[in-house]
Amino acid sequence: MHIPDGFLSPQTYLPAYAIAAGGWTWAARGLKAQLDETTVPRLAVLTALAYALGIIMVPIPGGTSGHALGVAILALVFGLRTAFIAYSIVLALQSLLFGAGGITALAVNALAMGLIGAASAIIVYKLLARLNKTFAVAVASWVSVMLPGVVVALILGIQPLIAHHADGSPLFFPFGLSVTLPAVLIPHCFIGFGEAVLTVLVWRYARTRKWLPE
Repeated sequence: MHIPDGFLSPQTYLPAYAIAAGGWTWAARGLKAQLDETTVPRLAVLTALAYALGIIMVPIPGGTSGHALGVAILALVFGLRTAFIAYSIVLALQSLLFGAGGITALAVNALAMGLIGAASAIIVYKLLARLNKTFAVAVASWVSVMLPGVVVALILGIQPLIAHHADGSPLFFPFGLSVTLPAVLIPHCFIGFGEAVLTVLVWRYARTRKWLPE
């Protein structure tokens, strides 16, 4: 799901950086109060898990790949602000060390996966937790994969409309929404099921260790 360099127009990634900068500033303001000698090791462990999941690429027909995110468990344990910051760091490291995603696309990736993914997990969990908490975690995790997938597919799919030559040929990403939506969402639908199982297992462990907020 990482968008690499060269796929997004400046008309896309420059405004995204402006929005992301505001989001990172907002998220950082609440970070110091939340982190202490017990929280930091837990955050490090789950951030490392998200990092590992993001670099395990699952081959997808059509010459691309997908991956689990791990942002849902960060959001459910630490909240939206910390999850957004932590996952943004994950994306930056993956981009710099492994070429998974691009620097120009970092803000878009962070907003899609780190912010929208975390927010959707929290919202879905809160809506469903009264029915069954395990079910709520599973659905929240699945949604945290699918909704960022929708955002990424939409952003990629509109690139030919945003930046093109006078004859209409795309300057950057060449495929429209009819290609990007199924190409991203169908495989990530199945990846999301796998992530839901993993998230439930990690969430249960975190619950037994009393890592979860009351």
